[in-house]
Amino acid sequence: INRLAVKIAPVKTLEKFNAETDHILAAPSDSGPVALLCVRPEEGQRLFPATLELSVKRGAVGDNWEQGTWLSLKDGSPSPEVQVSILPKRIFDSICGGENGIHPGDTVIADLDLSENNLPVGQQLQLGTAIVQVSNVPNYGCSQWAERYGKDALRFVAQRDHRHHRLRGVLCRIVKDGFVSDEDSLSPIRKR
Repeated sequence: INRLAVKIAPVKTLEKFNAETDHILAAPSDSGPVALLCVRPEEGQRLFPATLELSVKRGAVGDNWEQGTWLSLKDGSPSPEVQVSILPKRIFDSICGGENGIHPGDTVIADLDLSENNLPVGQQLQLGTAIVQVSNVPNYGCSQWAERYGKDALRFVAQRDHRHHRLRGVLCRIVKDGFVSDEDSLSPIRKR
């Protein structure tokens, strides 16, 4: 379990993040390796299983999404549109400090181009034996992102010019139950 620190000092300036943009945007578009899986059993906790069950009804099994989340349906149940959060590995390495830094809590870290051009809303992705679908709920970062990684880290992922790149990642719903391991890949399912 990784208990989060309340705040860490920013380690890079916006100028340094901007200098890494070309590398960050050069992620593969067709298939990218899954680097790390995460569930949040409780607020401030992180578990990093080698294999994770993804369920249409339960979300990422073991994650606190099932108990309720920041986005709910009219009946109060958690919105399936935010069952899975995928963060680009290059952002994870650059901003979060990689596996030695503070993990933001995203379900999947993968080296894939998550931009709107590559993964439009509704795009389905093969994730191990499960299938997830890109939701229409944007993720531009939040105050917790700034607290953990610095204001410039939030400015970098939230810049209007970067929003279509989805640098803070994509939110997805699970459309087919299955399992994913940290040895699998994340691949868009392209219609032929």
